[in-house]
Amino acid sequence: MAPLDFCDKVSQSFKSLCDRADIGYTTFMRTTEPRHKEAVAALWNELLKNGYIYKGKHEGWYAVSDEAFYASNQVEERFDEVTGEKVMVAIESGQRVEWTTEENYKFKLSAFQNKLLQWIENNPKAIVPSNRRNEVVSWIQAGLADLSISRLRSRLDWGIQVPNDSEHTIYVWLDALTNYLTATGYPWIEDSAEKEAWPAKVHVVGKDIVRFHAIYWPAFLMAAGLPLPTQILAHAHWTMGKQKMSKSRGNVADPFEILDKYGVDPVRYYLVRDGGLADDGDYSEDMIKKRYKKDLAGQLGNLLNRSSSSSLNPEGVVPGLAGELDERDVTLHQALSQLLPTFDEAFENREFNKGFSAVFDMLAEANRHFTDNEPWNLVKDPSQKARLDTVLHYAMESCRIAGILLQPVMPTKMNHLLTRLGVAQDKRTLADAQLSGDRRPLGIDSGVLFPRL
Repeated sequence: MAPLDFCDKVSQSFKSLCDRADIGYTTFMRTTEPRHKEAVAALWNELLKNGYIYKGKHEGWYAVSDEAFYASNQVEERFDEVTGEKVMVAIESGQRVEWTTEENYKFKLSAFQNKLLQWIENNPKAIVPSNRRNEVVSWIQAGLADLSISRLRSRLDWGIQVPNDSEHTIYVWLDALTNYLTATGYPWIEDSAEKEAWPAKVHVVGKDIVRFHAIYWPAFLMAAGLPLPTQILAHAHWTMGKQKMSKSRGNVADPFEILDKYGVDPVRYYLVRDGGLADDGDYSEDMIKKRYKKDLAGQLGNLLNRSSSSSLNPEGVVPGLAGELDERDVTLHQALSQLLPTFDEAFENREFNKGFSAVFDMLAEANRHFTDNEPWNLVKDPSQKARLDTVLHYAMESCRIAGILLQPVMPTKMNHLLTRLGVAQDKRTLADAQLSGDRRPLGIDSGVLFPRL
Protein backbone atom coordinates (compact mmCIF):
# COMPACT_ATOMS: atom_id res chain seq x y z
CA MET A 1 0.00 0.00 0.00
CA ALA A 2 1.02 3.60 -0.50
CA PRO A 3 2.02 5.18 2.83
CA LEU A 4 -0.87 7.65 2.83
CA ASP A 5 -3.45 4.96 2.04
CA PHE A 6 -2.09 2.79 4.84
CA CYS A 7 -2.07 5.68 7.34
CA ASP A 8 -5.61 6.68 6.34
CA LYS A 9 -6.76 3.14 7.13
CA VAL A 10 -4.98 2.98 10.50
CA SER A 11 -6.11 6.47 11.47
CA GLN A 12 -9.73 5.65 10.71
CA SER A 13 -9.55 2.57 12.96
CA PHE A 14 -8.45 4.78 15.86
CA LYS A 15 -11.22 7.26 15.13
CA SER A 16 -13.76 4.45 15.07
CA LEU A 17 -12.43 3.13 18.38
CA CYS A 18 -12.75 6.58 19.97
CA ASP A 19 -16.38 6.72 18.87
CA ARG A 20 -17.07 3.17 20.06
CA ALA A 21 -15.35 3.77 23.43
CA ASP A 22 -17.22 7.03 24.08
CA ILE A 23 -14.02 9.10 23.93
CA GLY A 24 -14.54 12.71 22.93
CA TYR A 25 -11.86 14.99 21.53
CA THR A 26 -11.64 18.57 20.30
CA THR A 27 -9.05 17.79 17.63
CA PHE A 28 -8.06 14.52 15.96
CA MET A 29 -4.67 15.43 14.54
CA ARG A 30 -3.27 14.09 11.29
CA THR A 31 0.31 15.12 10.56
CA THR A 32 -0.53 15.01 6.84
CA GLU A 33 -2.83 18.03 7.19
CA PRO A 34 -1.83 21.37 5.58
CA ARG A 35 -2.19 23.21 8.93
CA HIS A 36 0.36 20.85 10.47
CA LYS A 37 2.86 21.31 7.66
CA GLU A 38 2.59 25.06 8.21
CA ALA A 39 3.21 24.65 11.96
CA VAL A 40 6.23 22.38 11.43
CA ALA A 41 7.79 24.80 8.95
CA ALA A 42 7.22 27.68 11.39
CA LEU A 43 8.88 25.82 14.26
CA TRP A 44 11.80 24.74 12.05
CA ASN A 45 12.40 28.31 10.93
CA GLU A 46 12.26 29.53 14.54
CA LEU A 47 14.89 26.98 15.60
CA LEU A 48 17.02 27.92 12.59
CA LYS A 49 16.68 31.67 13.28
CA ASN A 50 17.70 31.15 16.92
CA GLY A 51 20.87 29.34 15.86
CA TYR A 52 20.01 25.80 17.00
CA ILE A 53 20.01 24.09 13.58
CA TYR A 54 23.10 23.45 11.50
CA LYS A 55 24.07 21.16 8.64
CA GLY A 56 26.69 18.54 9.27
CA LYS A 57 27.85 14.98 8.77
CA HIS A 58 26.11 12.43 10.91
CA GLU A 59 27.10 8.86 11.51
CA GLY A 60 25.80 6.31 13.93
CA TRP A 61 23.58 3.29 14.44
CA TYR A 62 20.36 3.82 12.51
CA ALA A 63 17.13 1.78 12.85
CA VAL A 64 15.04 2.02 9.70
CA SER A 65 11.80 0.97 11.42
CA ASP A 66 12.32 3.48 14.27
CA GLU A 67 13.56 6.21 11.91
CA ALA A 68 16.09 7.00 14.63
CA PHE A 69 19.82 7.13 15.24
CA TYR A 70 21.11 5.51 18.42
CA ALA A 71 24.28 6.16 20.38
CA SER A 72 26.74 3.32 21.01
CA ASN A 73 25.46 2.87 24.57
CA GLN A 74 21.92 2.46 23.22
CA VAL A 75 22.65 -0.59 21.06
CA GLU A 76 23.81 -4.13 21.76
CA GLU A 77 24.70 -7.29 19.89
CA ARG A 78 22.10 -10.06 19.82
CA PHE A 79 21.70 -13.43 18.14
CA ASP A 80 19.05 -13.55 15.39
CA GLU A 81 17.36 -16.96 15.73
CA VAL A 82 15.86 -16.71 12.24
CA THR A 83 19.04 -15.97 10.27
CA GLY A 84 21.48 -17.50 12.71
CA GLU A 85 23.71 -14.42 12.66
CA LYS A 86 24.76 -11.84 15.20
CA VAL A 87 23.15 -8.44 14.67
CA MET A 88 23.14 -5.07 16.37
CA VAL A 89 19.80 -3.89 17.76
CA ALA A 90 18.50 -0.85 19.62
CA ILE A 91 18.14 -1.78 23.30
CA GLU A 92 15.04 0.36 23.71
CA SER A 93 12.98 -0.94 20.77
CA GLY A 94 14.68 -4.22 19.89
CA GLN A 95 14.86 -3.14 16.24
CA ARG A 96 17.85 -3.93 14.05
CA VAL A 97 20.33 -1.10 13.44
CA GLU A 98 22.94 -0.50 10.74
CA TRP A 99 25.97 1.79 10.83
CA THR A 100 25.07 4.77 8.64
CA THR A 101 26.91 7.91 7.53
CA GLU A 102 25.15 10.82 5.83
CA GLU A 103 24.93 14.60 5.72
CA ASN A 104 21.85 16.07 7.32
CA TYR A 105 20.56 18.86 9.54
CA LYS A 106 21.29 18.66 13.24
CA PHE A 107 19.74 20.23 16.31
CA LYS A 108 22.00 21.46 19.13
CA LEU A 109 20.51 19.16 21.76
CA SER A 110 23.78 19.18 23.69
CA ALA A 111 23.21 22.85 24.51
CA PHE A 112 20.18 21.94 26.63
CA GLN A 113 21.63 19.26 28.91
CA ASN A 114 21.92 21.49 32.00
CA LYS A 115 18.72 23.40 31.22
CA LEU A 116 16.72 20.17 31.04
CA LEU A 117 18.14 18.92 34.33
CA GLN A 118 17.35 22.29 35.93
CA TRP A 119 13.79 22.17 34.59
CA ILE A 120 13.20 18.72 36.09
CA GLU A 121 14.80 19.71 39.41
CA ASN A 122 12.65 22.83 39.66
CA ASN A 123 9.49 20.92 38.65
CA PRO A 124 9.56 17.51 40.40
CA LYS A 125 6.12 16.62 38.99
CA ALA A 126 7.09 17.57 35.41
CA ILE A 127 7.56 13.89 34.54
CA VAL A 128 5.47 11.27 36.33
CA PRO A 129 5.53 8.61 37.64
CA SER A 130 8.86 8.96 39.45
CA ASN A 131 10.47 5.90 37.84
CA ARG A 132 10.09 7.56 34.43
CA ARG A 133 11.50 10.84 35.73
CA ASN A 134 14.53 9.00 37.14
CA GLU A 135 14.97 7.25 33.79
CA VAL A 136 14.97 10.57 31.92
CA VAL A 137 17.42 12.15 34.37
CA SER A 138 19.84 9.24 33.93
CA TRP A 139 19.65 9.57 30.14
CA ILE A 140 20.41 13.28 30.30
CA GLN A 141 23.23 12.82 32.80
CA ALA A 142 24.81 10.21 30.51
CA GLY A 143 25.30 13.04 27.99
CA LEU A 144 23.25 14.45 25.14
CA ALA A 145 24.68 14.46 21.65
CA ASP A 146 23.34 16.78 18.96
CA LEU A 147 20.30 15.30 17.28
CA SER A 148 19.94 14.50 13.59
CA ILE A 149 16.65 16.15 12.56
CA SER A 150 16.47 15.40 8.83
CA ARG A 151 16.79 12.43 6.51
CA LEU A 152 17.78 12.43 2.84
CA ARG A 153 14.62 12.66 0.77
CA SER A 154 16.04 10.10 -1.65
CA ARG A 155 15.80 7.60 1.21
CA LEU A 156 12.72 8.94 2.96
CA ASP A 157 10.24 10.85 0.83
CA TRP A 158 7.32 10.18 3.19
CA GLY A 159 7.26 13.21 5.45
CA ILE A 160 7.49 17.00 5.45
CA GLN A 161 10.21 18.60 3.36
CA VAL A 162 12.80 20.78 5.09
CA PRO A 163 11.93 24.42 4.27
CA ASN A 164 13.99 25.63 1.29
CA ASP A 165 15.81 22.29 0.88
CA SER A 166 14.13 19.76 -1.38
CA GLU A 167 16.79 17.13 -0.66
CA HIS A 168 15.84 16.63 2.99
CA THR A 169 12.81 15.36 4.94
CA ILE A 170 12.20 16.56 8.49
CA TYR A 171 12.88 13.92 11.16
CA VAL A 172 9.67 12.19 12.19
CA TRP A 173 9.80 13.19 15.85
CA LEU A 174 10.35 16.91 15.23
CA ASP A 175 7.40 16.66 12.86
CA ALA A 176 5.14 14.56 15.11
CA LEU A 177 5.73 16.41 18.39
CA THR A 178 4.80 19.70 16.75
CA ASN A 179 1.22 18.40 16.45
CA TYR A 180 0.59 19.60 20.01
CA LEU A 181 1.26 23.14 18.84
CA THR A 182 -0.68 22.63 15.61
CA ALA A 183 -3.78 21.71 17.64
CA THR A 184 -3.67 25.14 19.31
CA GLY A 185 -3.47 27.03 16.00
CA TYR A 186 0.32 27.59 15.94
CA PRO A 187 1.89 29.67 14.45
CA TRP A 188 -0.30 32.08 16.39
CA ILE A 189 -1.21 35.52 15.23
CA GLU A 190 -0.69 38.30 17.78
CA ASP A 191 -3.26 38.26 20.63
CA SER A 192 -4.78 35.01 19.31
CA ALA A 193 -7.28 33.41 21.71
CA GLU A 194 -5.98 29.99 20.62
CA LYS A 195 -2.58 30.90 22.07
CA GLU A 196 -4.13 30.62 25.53
CA ALA A 197 -4.39 26.86 25.03
CA TRP A 198 -0.61 26.56 25.30
CA PRO A 199 1.25 25.27 27.25
CA ALA A 200 -0.44 21.92 27.72
CA LYS A 201 -1.29 20.97 31.29
CA VAL A 202 -0.64 17.25 30.75
CA HIS A 203 0.82 15.22 27.88
CA VAL A 204 -0.36 11.60 28.25
CA VAL A 205 2.11 9.28 26.50
CA GLY A 206 3.34 5.70 26.53
CA LYS A 207 6.54 4.84 28.35
CA ASP A 208 8.23 3.79 25.09
CA ILE A 209 8.14 7.35 23.76
CA VAL A 210 9.04 9.20 26.95
CA ARG A 211 12.53 10.05 25.62
CA PHE A 212 11.03 12.03 22.76
CA HIS A 213 8.49 13.83 24.96
CA ALA A 214 10.66 14.48 28.01
CA ILE A 215 14.00 15.32 26.35
CA TYR A 216 13.61 16.27 22.68
CA TRP A 217 10.28 18.10 22.98
CA PRO A 218 11.22 20.33 25.95
CA ALA A 219 14.54 21.13 24.24
CA PHE A 220 12.77 22.10 20.98
CA LEU A 221 10.39 24.34 22.95
CA MET A 222 13.22 25.96 24.91
CA ALA A 223 15.09 26.62 21.66
CA ALA A 224 11.98 28.23 20.16
CA GLY A 225 11.36 30.34 23.26
CA LEU A 226 8.04 28.63 23.97
CA PRO A 227 6.64 27.58 27.40
CA LEU A 228 7.06 23.94 28.40
CA PRO A 229 4.15 21.62 29.23
CA THR A 230 3.27 21.46 32.91
CA GLN A 231 3.47 17.68 33.08
CA ILE A 232 4.34 14.60 31.02
CA LEU A 233 2.43 11.56 32.25
CA ALA A 234 4.06 8.39 30.91
CA HIS A 235 1.98 5.25 31.40
CA ALA A 236 3.18 1.66 31.24
CA HIS A 237 1.90 -0.99 28.81
CA TRP A 238 -0.60 -3.81 28.76
CA THR A 239 0.91 -7.28 28.61
CA MET A 240 -0.89 -10.60 28.25
CA GLY A 241 0.36 -13.63 30.12
CA LYS A 242 3.18 -11.37 31.37
CA GLN A 243 4.44 -11.03 27.79
CA LYS A 244 4.36 -8.08 25.42
CA MET A 245 1.29 -8.27 23.19
CA SER A 246 2.22 -9.51 19.72
CA LYS A 247 0.11 -10.46 16.71
CA SER A 248 2.64 -13.14 15.80
CA ARG A 249 2.26 -14.73 19.25
CA GLY A 250 -1.51 -14.34 19.14
CA ASN A 251 -1.67 -12.78 22.61
CA VAL A 252 -3.67 -9.70 21.60
CA ALA A 253 -7.12 -8.37 22.43
CA ASP A 254 -9.53 -6.85 19.93
CA PRO A 255 -10.95 -3.74 21.69
CA PHE A 256 -14.09 -3.71 19.55
CA GLU A 257 -14.94 -7.32 20.52
CA ILE A 258 -14.31 -6.63 24.21
CA LEU A 259 -16.49 -3.51 24.18
CA ASP A 260 -19.31 -5.41 22.47
CA LYS A 261 -19.02 -8.25 24.97
CA TYR A 262 -18.85 -6.38 28.28
CA GLY A 263 -20.12 -2.90 27.46
CA VAL A 264 -18.22 0.35 27.07
CA ASP A 265 -18.34 1.68 30.64
CA PRO A 266 -17.31 -1.56 32.41
CA VAL A 267 -14.32 -1.95 30.05
CA ARG A 268 -13.28 1.67 30.59
CA TYR A 269 -13.48 1.10 34.35
CA TYR A 270 -11.33 -2.04 34.17
CA LEU A 271 -8.70 -0.42 31.97
CA VAL A 272 -8.19 2.53 34.33
CA ARG A 273 -8.56 0.52 37.56
CA ASP A 274 -6.07 -2.19 36.58
CA GLY A 275 -3.98 -0.51 33.88
CA GLY A 276 -0.35 -0.04 34.79
CA LEU A 277 0.99 3.47 35.28
CA ALA A 278 4.42 2.88 36.77
CA ASP A 279 4.48 -0.84 35.92
CA ASP A 280 2.90 -2.88 33.14
CA GLY A 281 -0.61 -4.23 33.70
CA ASP A 282 -1.41 -7.79 32.67
CA TYR A 283 -4.60 -7.87 30.60
CA SER A 284 -7.10 -10.58 31.48
CA GLU A 285 -10.71 -11.13 30.48
CA ASP A 286 -11.19 -12.97 33.77
CA MET A 287 -10.32 -9.73 35.56
CA ILE A 288 -12.87 -7.80 33.48
CA LYS A 289 -15.51 -10.32 34.58
CA LYS A 290 -14.33 -10.12 38.19
CA ARG A 291 -14.48 -6.31 38.25
CA TYR A 292 -17.88 -6.40 36.58
CA LYS A 293 -19.42 -8.96 38.94
CA LYS A 294 -17.74 -7.93 42.20
CA ASP A 295 -17.38 -4.16 41.95
CA LEU A 296 -20.01 -2.97 39.51
CA ALA A 297 -22.90 -5.42 39.79
CA GLY A 298 -22.10 -6.83 43.24
CA GLN A 299 -21.36 -3.63 45.14
CA LEU A 300 -22.64 -0.55 43.33
CA GLY A 301 -25.54 -2.01 41.34
CA ASN A 302 -26.72 -4.21 44.20
CA LEU A 303 -26.72 -1.39 46.76
CA LEU A 304 -28.60 0.92 44.42
CA ASN A 305 -31.23 -1.71 43.61
CA ARG A 306 -31.81 -2.72 47.24
CA SER A 307 -31.98 0.80 48.70
CA SER A 308 -34.30 2.18 46.01
CA SER A 309 -36.61 -0.85 45.79
CA SER A 310 -40.32 -0.20 46.32
CA SER A 311 -40.46 -2.89 49.05
CA LEU A 312 -38.10 -0.88 51.28
CA ASN A 313 -38.77 2.57 49.83
CA PRO A 314 -42.45 2.75 48.83
CA GLU A 315 -42.37 6.58 48.92
CA GLY A 316 -39.77 6.64 46.11
CA VAL A 317 -37.54 9.19 47.83
CA VAL A 318 -34.06 9.67 49.20
CA PRO A 319 -35.02 10.25 52.85
CA GLY A 320 -33.59 13.27 54.63
CA LEU A 321 -31.11 12.90 57.46
CA ALA A 322 -31.87 14.52 60.80
CA GLY A 323 -30.71 14.26 64.37
CA GLU A 324 -27.32 13.44 65.84
CA LEU A 325 -24.89 10.90 64.40
CA ASP A 326 -25.77 7.41 65.61
CA GLU A 327 -22.84 5.24 66.68
CA ARG A 328 -24.05 2.54 64.28
CA ASP A 329 -23.38 4.92 61.39
CA VAL A 330 -20.01 6.33 62.48
CA THR A 331 -17.75 4.07 60.37
CA LEU A 332 -19.67 4.65 57.12
CA HIS A 333 -20.15 8.34 57.92
CA GLN A 334 -16.38 8.75 58.25
CA ALA A 335 -15.71 6.71 55.09
CA LEU A 336 -18.03 9.02 53.14
CA SER A 337 -16.57 12.16 54.68
CA GLN A 338 -12.99 11.16 53.91
CA LEU A 339 -13.57 9.84 50.39
CA LEU A 340 -13.47 13.14 48.46
CA PRO A 341 -10.07 14.34 49.75
CA THR A 342 -8.63 10.84 49.31
CA PHE A 343 -9.95 10.60 45.76
CA ASP A 344 -8.84 14.13 44.87
CA GLU A 345 -5.31 13.55 46.17
CA ALA A 346 -5.03 10.28 44.22
CA PHE A 347 -6.05 12.00 40.98
CA GLU A 348 -3.73 14.95 41.55
CA ASN A 349 -0.93 12.40 41.99
CA ARG A 350 -2.14 10.64 38.81
CA GLU A 351 -2.79 7.47 40.84
CA PHE A 352 -6.18 6.86 39.26
CA ASN A 353 -6.43 3.24 40.36
CA LYS A 354 -6.02 4.34 44.00
CA GLY A 355 -8.82 6.85 43.57
CA PHE A 356 -11.24 4.26 42.23
CA SER A 357 -10.08 1.70 44.77
CA ALA A 358 -11.05 4.17 47.53
CA VAL A 359 -14.54 4.51 46.01
CA PHE A 360 -15.13 0.76 46.14
CA ASP A 361 -13.67 0.46 49.64
CA MET A 362 -16.35 2.94 50.68
CA LEU A 363 -19.02 0.95 48.83
CA ALA A 364 -17.91 -2.24 50.56
CA GLU A 365 -18.44 -0.48 53.91
CA ALA A 366 -21.81 0.85 52.69
CA ASN A 367 -22.96 -2.67 51.81
CA ARG A 368 -21.83 -3.95 55.22
CA HIS A 369 -23.74 -1.12 56.89
CA PHE A 370 -26.88 -1.93 54.89
CA THR A 371 -26.71 -5.64 55.70
CA ASP A 372 -25.89 -5.15 59.39
CA ASN A 373 -28.88 -2.82 59.87
CA GLU A 374 -31.35 -5.24 58.21
CA PRO A 375 -33.71 -2.70 56.61
CA TRP A 376 -35.96 -5.56 55.44
CA ASN A 377 -36.85 -6.05 59.13
CA LEU A 378 -37.00 -2.33 59.95
CA VAL A 379 -39.66 -1.77 57.27
CA LYS A 380 -42.00 -4.19 59.08
CA ASP A 381 -42.02 -2.07 62.24
CA PRO A 382 -43.60 1.42 61.94
CA SER A 383 -41.76 2.54 65.08
CA GLN A 384 -38.46 2.00 63.25
CA LYS A 385 -39.34 4.40 60.40
CA ALA A 386 -36.71 6.98 61.41
CA ARG A 387 -34.01 4.31 61.60
CA LEU A 388 -35.06 2.87 58.24
CA ASP A 389 -34.86 6.32 56.66
CA THR A 390 -31.35 6.78 58.04
CA VAL A 391 -30.16 3.44 56.68
CA LEU A 392 -31.67 4.12 53.25
CA HIS A 393 -30.24 7.63 53.23
CA TYR A 394 -26.70 6.40 53.88
CA ALA A 395 -27.03 3.70 51.23
CA MET A 396 -28.27 6.09 48.55
CA GLU A 397 -25.77 8.78 49.54
CA SER A 398 -23.04 6.17 49.08
CA CYS A 399 -24.35 5.44 45.59
CA ARG A 400 -24.69 9.14 44.75
CA ILE A 401 -21.15 10.05 45.83
CA ALA A 402 -19.72 6.98 44.09
CA GLY A 403 -21.72 7.86 40.98
CA ILE A 404 -20.25 11.37 40.83
CA LEU A 405 -16.67 10.16 41.29
CA LEU A 406 -17.02 7.35 38.74
CA GLN A 407 -18.24 9.64 35.95
CA PRO A 408 -14.79 9.94 34.26
CA VAL A 409 -14.68 6.22 33.50
CA MET A 410 -18.39 5.37 33.32
CA PRO A 411 -20.16 8.49 32.00
CA THR A 412 -23.22 6.72 30.56
CA LYS A 413 -23.86 4.31 33.43
CA MET A 414 -23.30 6.98 36.07
CA ASN A 415 -25.66 9.35 34.26
CA HIS A 416 -28.34 6.66 34.58
CA LEU A 417 -27.49 6.08 38.24
CA LEU A 418 -27.52 9.76 39.19
CA THR A 419 -30.75 10.36 37.25
CA ARG A 420 -32.34 7.44 39.08
CA LEU A 421 -31.29 9.00 42.39
CA GLY A 422 -32.89 12.30 41.38
CA VAL A 423 -29.57 14.19 41.24
CA ALA A 424 -29.84 17.40 39.19
CA GLN A 425 -27.42 17.86 36.28
CA ASP A 426 -25.77 20.83 37.99
CA LYS A 427 -25.15 18.84 41.19
CA ARG A 428 -22.75 16.29 39.73
CA THR A 429 -19.40 18.06 40.12
CA LEU A 430 -16.45 17.08 42.30
CA ALA A 431 -17.56 19.58 44.94
CA ASP A 432 -20.90 17.75 45.23
CA ALA A 433 -19.24 14.44 46.15
CA GLN A 434 -19.73 14.88 49.88
CA LEU A 435 -22.40 14.00 52.41
CA SER A 436 -25.72 15.81 52.20
CA GLY A 437 -28.73 15.43 54.47
CA ASP A 438 -31.23 16.59 51.84
CA ARG A 439 -34.44 14.74 51.04
CA ARG A 440 -35.41 14.45 47.36
CA PRO A 441 -37.61 12.32 45.13
CA LEU A 442 -36.05 9.51 43.15
CA GLY A 443 -35.88 9.94 39.39
CA ILE A 444 -36.65 7.67 36.46
CA ASP A 445 -35.71 4.01 36.85
CA SER A 446 -33.81 3.16 33.68
CA GLY A 447 -33.66 -0.57 34.44
CA VAL A 448 -30.86 -2.82 35.66
CA LEU A 449 -27.63 -0.85 35.82
CA PHE A 450 -25.30 -3.84 35.41
CA PRO A 451 -27.20 -6.83 34.00
CA ARG A 452 -25.81 -10.33 34.39
CA LEU A 453 -23.12 -11.28 31.89
